[in-house]
Amino acid sequence: MNSFSYQRAGDVASALQQIREPGAKFIGGGSNLLDLMKGGIERPVLLIDINQLPLSDITVRPDGGLRIGALARNSDVAAHPVVRGSYPLLTQALVSGASPQLRNMATVGGNLLQRTRCGYFYDTAFDACNKRTPGSGCAALDGHNRNHAIFGASPQCIAVNPSDMSVALSALDAVVNVEGPNGARSIAIADFHRLPGDTPERDTNLAPDELIVSVDLPRSRFSDHAHYLKVRDRASYAFALVSAATAFDLDGGVVRDVRIVLGGVAHKPWRAHAAETAMRGQPFNAATRAEAGRMAMSGARPYAHNGFKVELTRRAVERSLALAGGVQ
Repeated sequence: MNSFSYQRAGDVASALQQIREPGAKFIGGGSNLLDLMKGGIERPVLLIDINQLPLSDITVRPDGGLRIGALARNSDVAAHPVVRGSYPLLTQALVSGASPQLRNMATVGGNLLQRTRCGYFYDTAFDACNKRTPGSGCAALDGHNRNHAIFGASPQCIAVNPSDMSVALSALDAVVNVEGPNGARSIAIADFHRLPGDTPERDTNLAPDELIVSVDLPRSRFSDHAHYLKVRDRASYAFALVSAATAFDLDGGVVRDVRIVLGGVAHKPWRAHAAETAMRGQPFNAATRAEAGRMAMSGARPYAHNGFKVELTRRAVERSLALAGGVQ
């Protein structure tokens, strides 16, 4: 690990001033950043500790939605009574991620910003990683790509986003609130993370000198029918091979509205719009769920070692929808 300086921010304004220093990085829980530093992937020369900022509250908004502070710990969010009651999808996603010890440290803002677990990105013995070193190539394209993308990839990068929480937030139509030198702005969760394109080194549309301050959730419409299904190689403390966040509401047994978002299959949470369209206005039954699973795979492009993800994801969508609807 390289040597670095450490400062503690007293308020948001001072944090935004300090981050302007060359080589500066914010640190909250540090559960991802410190690993990246130990591996020589991230080399900040200044760490700005933001843990003293008043950004950990979870409050009900006047419009009935929920505001979650960027420094709220994952375990606190998962256990919050309003989240458990009105946004069970988020609780399910959070408790499926990492270990209890890590959830006690990891923050909402940090979870949004966590970087891919692609082995070629993490192992600096491989020179070819456009995410780590732009222009160097992508070793995963012709390498072992079992855990890699089947949607939205590019010749520059086929890595996937590792966050469980972000998949649930995408299904819940979350909005990420940030502050920077040009003031405050809000970013719809669908626009927060990026596909790799020609700039895979950029994971999000957050500017380097901006700070996530909170996440807003609209008034819950999917509390009765929601499920986060995570398929992984081992039962705990493993990243998703694939995951499916499904949520819907019914009107007399007919699907009125629905969200289907996939994890472990793209550089960002992957919204299955075609599958949602196939379900809206249809009876909630096995045939509709099966069609949604098939449509969720529209445009899938597997690589040499991850073709199994197509069928696995299709089945995950069907199963998640069934569980959300109380079908065992």
